[in-house]
Amino acid sequence: MGEVVNARAGGERIIIETFDREFAHLDSRSRRILEATPAALLYINQQTTAGSSVGESLIRAAGVVEQTFGGLTASLWDNPFEWTLPETLSNVNRILEYLSEVEETRKRAFSTFLTDADLRKEISFPAGNLEPLIHLLLTTLVRAADYQGQALATLKSHSTPSAPGFII
Repeated sequence: MGEVVNARAGGERIIIETFDREFAHLDSRSRRILEATPAALLYINQQTTAGSSVGESLIRAAGVVEQTFGGLTASLWDNPFEWTLPETLSNVNRILEYLSEVEETRKRAFSTFLTDADLRKEISFPAGNLEPLIHLLLTTLVRAADYQGQALATLKSHSTPSAPGFII
């Protein structure tokens, strides 16, 4: 029993590792969606999904992650919108390169989190407000997953409908 107490006192990384895994899955899912998207459909907008194309939604998902972890690692809290325009990230390979850059920034930030106790630390934003790191990570994950869901919904809306089935 003393070992359990000592392990906790030494600092666990259970929550950090869970967040790390979920962000890695987010990246992996974005790559799978991107690779499943025909090049001709990458930037085709659908009215049914708030007008965003698959490419735009995946870039926004990565942009949310980049903004958070760029802020944490380099105090660069700027919205990455300017350098993530479809004109710049014009094809699947360029978007994949961008996803790799974002993933490296995220990994660099995660390497600085020593224990789950670090997640209680408050982060200062340029506007002066403070927020616990765990809240920032959760909000980022949810926002990015939402954009990713929009990308998937757009991709599915472009898919050819299956043959109608018969109900007996």
